Amino acid sequence: MPAYGLYTHIRANEVRSRVLVICLFLFSLVLAYGLALLIRATSGGLPAGTLPGFAAYLRAALHDLVWMGPLAIAATILWLFVAFRAHQAIVAGVIGARPLIRSEAPDLYRLLEALCIARGIAMPALQIADDPALNAYATGLNPSQYTITVTTGLMASLDAREMRAVLAHELTHIRNDDVRTMMIAVVIAGIFAFLAEAASRRDYTRDLGSRREGAFPAMLLGAALITLAWILSRVIQFALSRTREYVADAGAVELTKDPDALISALLKISGRGDLVRAPAGVMELCFDNPRAGFLGLLNTHPAVEDRIAALVRYAGGRAP
Repeated sequence: MPAYGLYTHIRANEVRSRVLVICLFLFSLVLAYGLALLIRATSGGLPAGTLPGFAAYLRAALHDLVWMGPLAIAATILWLFVAFRAHQAIVAGVIGARPLIRSEAPDLYRLLEALCIARGIAMPALQIADDPALNAYATGLNPSQYTITVTTGLMASLDAREMRAVLAHELTHIRNDDVRTMMIAVVIAGIFAFLAEAASRRDYTRDLGSRREGAFPAMLLGAALITLAWILSRVIQFALSRTREYVADAGAVELTKDPDALISALLKISGRGDLVRAPAGVMELCFDNPRAGFLGLLNTHPAVEDRIAALVRYAGGRAP
């Protein structure tokens, strides 16, 4: 879908996001087939009267997929339901965030209220994380859950204009449904990572006692499919998040009419945003993610320099 401006770009991202999330469910079927192959190969289990061979294991695993596939989809949906109910508490517990009451930060509340009134959306809850890192992130799957969390380091380092720009960026993520889509993607990718790690810890050669013809290549293919599902889920997280940072920056400028404040905030936050207690999935939700991916190819956020260059080129910002 071509994008000709901010709103069409947002719409194009929404369509791509939904397609990619559907792909994540399809990967669960790939994962189920890989597990079926591993189980068949290591147990030596083939239907009675079946001649052993690689093709026989493929057919047997495909037969298992008839019942394992729906089970995998159901388990994924159940996991999503649990995450829907408990993800806020889980993320806050990992980071050490707590609700921020108005009397603790009245200026921050006024900034967010003004932005929400200008945007015409309900005000999300505010949380604070006791961390010297300079960062912020938004979480939630529906309007009643949406929350913006800021660190104590961010509050101590940014002035009012810069904080307003960061809040506008996170508010744009909420408005664009980025938060909901990324939370779902992180949860599903977590399933793949957990199962892939569990599968990698088992010594399959020990269970290959039957040594039946075709068992070993079937086992290798099963392990490869599980690994592939995990890798593709990570690639999808990258695809869901990287371009969204540019859109959220553009939305922040549209809302605040102050690109220079966002550039100043990016410069202050650059290299100082790593939340030590945060796992990779939570860092992908943050305003800035300084953790590098493989050779920079799977970084979930564009480089700060690239974001500033885009603000200078397209939003009239002035780089210092």
